[in-house]
Amino acid sequence: MSFKVAERRIWDATTTLEALGAAEVALWHWDPETDRLRINGAARALGLSPLAPECASAAFRALALPQDRAQAEELLRVREAGSEIVVRMRMRGGETCIWRGVWLEEGLRAAGVIAPEVKFAASGKDDLTGLLDRRSFIARARERLTHTGVHELVVADLDRLRRLNEALGHERADLVLAALGSRLAAAFPEGSILGRIGEDEFAVLCEPHGYEPAELLRSALEQPLRIAGFDIHPTLTIGAVSAEGGEDAPEAAELVRRAELAVEAAAANGRGSAAAYGRSMETDGLSRLALEADLRGAIGRGEIIPYFQPVVRLSTGALSGFEALARWIHPRRGLLPPDEFLPLIEEMGLMAELGEHMMRSAGKQLAAWRHTHPAVGALTVSVNLSTGEIDRPGLVHDVAQVLRENGLPRGALKLEVTESDIMRDPERAAVILRSLREAGAGLALDDFGTGFSSLSYLTRLPFDTLKIDRYFVRTMGGNAGSAKIVRSVVKLGQDLDLEVVAEGVENAEMAHALQKLGCDYGQGFGYAPALSPQEAEVYLNEAYVDGAAPVKARG
Repeated sequence: MSFKVAERRIWDATTTLEALGAAEVALWHWDPETDRLRINGAARALGLSPLAPECASAAFRALALPQDRAQAEELLRVREAGSEIVVRMRMRGGETCIWRGVWLEEGLRAAGVIAPEVKFAASGKDDLTGLLDRRSFIARARERLTHTGVHELVVADLDRLRRLNEALGHERADLVLAALGSRLAAAFPEGSILGRIGEDEFAVLCEPHGYEPAELLRSALEQPLRIAGFDIHPTLTIGAVSAEGGEDAPEAAELVRRAELAVEAAAANGRGSAAAYGRSMETDGLSRLALEADLRGAIGRGEIIPYFQPVVRLSTGALSGFEALARWIHPRRGLLPPDEFLPLIEEMGLMAELGEHMMRSAGKQLAAWRHTHPAVGALTVSVNLSTGEIDRPGLVHDVAQVLRENGLPRGALKLEVTESDIMRDPERAAVILRSLREAGAGLALDDFGTGFSSLSYLTRLPFDTLKIDRYFVRTMGGNAGSAKIVRSVVKLGQDLDLEVVAEGVENAEMAHALQKLGCDYGQGFGYAPALSPQEAEVYLNEAYVDGAAPVKARG
């Protein structure tokens, strides 16, 4: 063999990249230590050119579609050597790709190949009907849902398929299914995505204009058939679900699950029934599993953010500050109230991570308001410490860092601690609270009166604020016991030189009654609910222009 012939058979780097490009395949290499993801090959064809030849993990997460960011996190997660990785996701401007790879060294690096999903799939067609099979239907639906507009997914379950198999035999029953597949393909306009996604399940994803997909499907498929001398009258149980397309569209597999859940609900009303998906169809278990999956990485993706409820000085009506409260802006479900996700966060052991995130985000927002609105003066922001967070290593350091990095004065960041958290170990709590006070944090005892008796410890703990639980405030007008507790806490605060904040103020009458008792501050729906950062800034501007925060006349 001549040298020139041997030379031609050597695959150098350039030849390798040319081959990868021609095959529309790319190679990836992830190095967590340097935070570098490297991509070589058909980056442009796969919609990965903004990331090539290398990028940081933050850029990689940002380019992934919102509904696929959990998959991006999964790819970056450090694993043991030899662990395989298979992730299906879509980047902005690209098609759905499969990322396959393996961890080469424990915690050090991973590498693999990227290719369009269709290259890993077979024909994608159901042999019997010629429609898309389940896997290909979901893949095509995922692509279609990136387009803006209203999409409707309809799933139809053929009733009594088992009876047909028993009566006609499998071969003749298959002829029924094939005929229904042909009718489905003829009934819907070009561009509709059609599939046979189960043994007796057909599915359609379309953008209905001038027709009702479920009715069109039923009218097309529930026509009599004559197979091998038998008259067949098919009936269908139908489930439907609608979704807005675009970057925040739900994942296609999740949408199919919802439609199939609607089929199950319709089946409970007898064959031939139909139902549209509703959240009430979700079982607690399914809803919980879905939320748990979505919660992993939600904090890092910036989906959980602080909302701000105003705290008002009762004597003047002036805005004093805000309490930061966690809200989850779910990519598919929208704004979720805390009772839907905080218990799960606690069970999953994420409360410390959430607490630190809330403190840093709220401190940064407060600094921005102080910078752009010099008139706010001594505006403060309060952040709740979750159960057990007072014992979190690094808490004191984090507080000092937030104050220092944002240029906030002492007391501008207030930490709210519950009685029950203090009373688990009062002596240890006292040491930590003094350290937090020295670091520059203000300290509030939250929900005072609902926990254990802490009067004997109160003089030894460095609090500057007592917060009266909203239950006592809301019921003090009609409950003599609640009224006595409110008066007692206000008097106690005055005697110990502590500021007192009443939660649950619902109207001007409550605010006036609390002011007469000598209570310093109030917060509640009477002033405003928890507001988004943008809404809170508008509230802040209006409060300072008007000279007082507005309060409802009646609750």
